[in-house]
Amino acid sequence: MPTGNSEVIQKLSVELSIHPILAQLLVQRGINTFDEAKNFFRPSLSDLHDPFLMKDMDKAVERISNAILNKQKILVYGDYDVDGTTAVSLVYTFLHNQYVNVGYYIPDRYKEGYGISIQGIDYAKENNYDLIIALDCGIKSIDKIDYANTLGIDFIICDHHRPGSELPNAVAVLDPKRADCDYPYKELSGCGVGFKLIQAIAQQKGISFDDLEQYLDLVAVSIAADIVPITGENRILAYYGLKLLNRNPRPGFKAILDLSNFKKDEITVNDVVFLIAPRINAAGRIESGEKAVELLVSKNDNVAGLLGDGINEHNLKRKDLDQSITENALQLIEESEVHKYRKSTVLYNPEWHKGVIGIVASRLTEKYYRPTIVLTKSNDHNNMVSGSARSVKDFDVYNAIESCSDLLEQFGGHMYAAGLTMKEENVQTFIERFEEVVATTIEDRMLIREVEIDAELKLIDITPKFFNVLKQFAPFGPGNMSPIFISTNVRDNGRGKVVGNNHLKLSLVQHDDYQLTFDGIAFQLGHHHNQVEQQDAFDVVYHLEENNFNNRTTLQLNIKDLKFVKSDVMAKV
Repeated sequence: MPTGNSEVIQKLSVELSIHPILAQLLVQRGINTFDEAKNFFRPSLSDLHDPFLMKDMDKAVERISNAILNKQKILVYGDYDVDGTTAVSLVYTFLHNQYVNVGYYIPDRYKEGYGISIQGIDYAKENNYDLIIALDCGIKSIDKIDYANTLGIDFIICDHHRPGSELPNAVAVLDPKRADCDYPYKELSGCGVGFKLIQAIAQQKGISFDDLEQYLDLVAVSIAADIVPITGENRILAYYGLKLLNRNPRPGFKAILDLSNFKKDEITVNDVVFLIAPRINAAGRIESGEKAVELLVSKNDNVAGLLGDGINEHNLKRKDLDQSITENALQLIEESEVHKYRKSTVLYNPEWHKGVIGIVASRLTEKYYRPTIVLTKSNDHNNMVSGSARSVKDFDVYNAIESCSDLLEQFGGHMYAAGLTMKEENVQTFIERFEEVVATTIEDRMLIREVEIDAELKLIDITPKFFNVLKQFAPFGPGNMSPIFISTNVRDNGRGKVVGNNHLKLSLVQHDDYQLTFDGIAFQLGHHHNQVEQQDAFDVVYHLEENNFNNRTTLQLNIKDLKFVKSDVMAKV
């Protein structure tokens, strides 16, 4: 449980007139002065970096300007997931508002696979496009870009994935993770890189930044859905994007929220991740990512509503597929002696639906807590196999996959999530090699799920003022997670009960003040009810949250774990 410098904490607490625990949380986030705290609590769009600090940005802007000047056709091309479709929607809408010869293209997940495809380039050639702006993909498409060059089609690549040893021969390659790029912030989403591109174009053309704020909802959704750190520039973009999403959502997002029966007062990062993102993703998983772009660029509520209905149907189908395949995968693992002793999970079934294997990989990682890859047949017409990988805290699954690259046709991604393609005959060799790499590089501690505690808190210190300041730490996400507190020696006041599917609902008191009670909910921990009922004391670790029920809002402890004071064994969520 990190604490930080006590003198700095005390000074911040006094200067900001906040509880010392809140000052401690700031110091843990690298915020040590009044001015740094002011910038944290009140992010400013004026603190966004100059987009021309990004390598090749000047070349990208010049090529787009020449295309417009010479009346050339521009194709905005992006991946079929949330980051890709929001990026395409953003860049396409911005350019189309100024210039008519702009189209967009999302590759078919099943026929073309991830990233830039030969089919997509051929489509551009057949339809007389001179310039392709690729978003959220392309950083490793060396051969595809070379092919486009032979056809006289120029590429601008806007990506945020890790480059390989060679960069594609494009007119411009915008990627903050380029080794030779000095851009100050490295963790932009693909849509975030697209936003920097339109920011640069706007600067060059003298367009007010105010005109760009309408796109920040798209950037915020991409940041939340792609699980990039909500730090630095991402925090600013997410902060203002969520404000826009709450104040005046575009018709596409409004349709999604209506279809998901959203009732809360405020849309948060969690709501984006669990309500908005799955529905946008469902279009590319079940039919076509272009449907998601149609929805997001729509300016008409009625049209957006109709498109939203279709996408919602896809999401329902996606849920059914997700559930059945997850059950099948769990059965395979449980029935296998081999999987009991492995440090990784790699499963292959050619019949599984390619559109949901990423979700299934996430669920298996959550269940067994080890690096996981789920593989299936790319399509019926070749012997290619596609996979989605997910990882556990501190283990770089991208590096592990890269160690097996001689068995792969292509791969890409991040530390915690990646995609890969291989020939079917390489699957078994890959499974063994990947397990060998993981087993020899992963530390045992990484295979144990941890609940990291930010601070110890007494229940008596949880006041409306405390929580109001805590809320201003949002938006929460990687790099700025919602704080987890521990309160020790608490008891239930006798009203505790099991509700729903084995959830434990508590009314907690602490020895400092038995008159003060706090509601708590401990999901999947109902099996502790008997001991709780005996008034045994226990420690709890939890998030603080608001609970809205029957038009009444109260503070609630969302309990992640508990340990009885007499026991040394921690309950596992």
